Amino acid sequence: MIVTSANTVIEPGIDDSAELEKNISSGADRVENHARAGKQPRQNNQPRRDKRDVHGWVVLDKPIGMTSTHAVAVVKRLFQAKRAGHAGTLDPLASGGLPIALGEATKTVPFVMDGRKRYRFTVAWGEERDTDDTEGRVVRTSESRPSAEAICALLPRFTGLIEQTPPQYSAIKVQGERAYDLARDGEVVELKPRPVEIHQLTLVEQLDNSHSVFEAECGKGTYVRALARDLGRILGCFGHICALRRTLVGPFGEADMIPLEQLQALCDRAASGEGSLADALMPVETALDDIPALAVTRADAARLHRGQAVLLRGRDAPNCSGTVYVTVAGRLLALAEIGNGELIPKRVFNLNGLTASPARNNESV
Repeated sequence: MIVTSANTVIEPGIDDSAELEKNISSGADRVENHARAGKQPRQNNQPRRDKRDVHGWVVLDKPIGMTSTHAVAVVKRLFQAKRAGHAGTLDPLASGGLPIALGEATKTVPFVMDGRKRYRFTVAWGEERDTDDTEGRVVRTSESRPSAEAICALLPRFTGLIEQTPPQYSAIKVQGERAYDLARDGEVVELKPRPVEIHQLTLVEQLDNSHSVFEAECGKGTYVRALARDLGRILGCFGHICALRRTLVGPFGEADMIPLEQLQALCDRAASGEGSLADALMPVETALDDIPALAVTRADAARLHRGQAVLLRGRDAPNCSGTVYVTVAGRLLALAEIGNGELIPKRVFNLNGLTASPARNNESV
């Protein structure tokens, strides 16, 4: 065996059905409705298209006004994929990176969910709103406006491991109900503070005395809307998010993002034989960027594929422990655990079907 090194949540917001009508075609809306019902939609009386095995990541540059659920349904339809999911909800009012896992990539979603996120956001000072963004009702106002010096002096208090109270309009469950559903019904939602980690928070620009642009890099479960709310309260001027863009999710940055229009055009060219959908896919193992890779022989690969453990012995035995991703002949095989002298398979991948193009695979090496 040869050991090699691997390459180096904003929660759902308020309902955006009105915005969807502005941004998404009615045909795409039907796609989402059918997807929720577990059915393949028929459009324009065309025959139902067979779904196929597609494996990889599409990092959608989600437009403002689209829900994350709807984005997954649209991408799934474009690829005619059997399975799809996303790695971290992005609010309808936000734009930017929404990693969408297709096929066997869905098995690697937790690794992306646990990664760092980076956001660029604008806070409007002078008003606090019940949703902590522009969609909400104004609940507090102030004539005061903060200086750049006052803002910068406060930011260290919001860096590191802090306690944060999620927004009322969040997906956290309260006695089995989503907080945002209770809030819409007029109930007062009391959410407990919880620890979150903010690795970096900087003031990027003062657009004017009422608008400040920030950049935050944070861990799982952080609410940027809550950051704007809490900054405004301590500064005594109140505030809410008026623009939000996610620029990093785990290993996926802005260079990996593809706008919906560009993805649609690529799919149209592929349908006419002028290109391949594989060019839009990133390899499944891209999500495993932070864990070691372990290459095995074909004989050991056969055992792992059957769910059997492999003994690790001899001079080529790895000296690491914990989770690794296993490859055979350069192809992803499994997620496994190393312990007690054994390699134990946990998730085995079956990558038969459409995968990332060789060029995209080489980018991940």
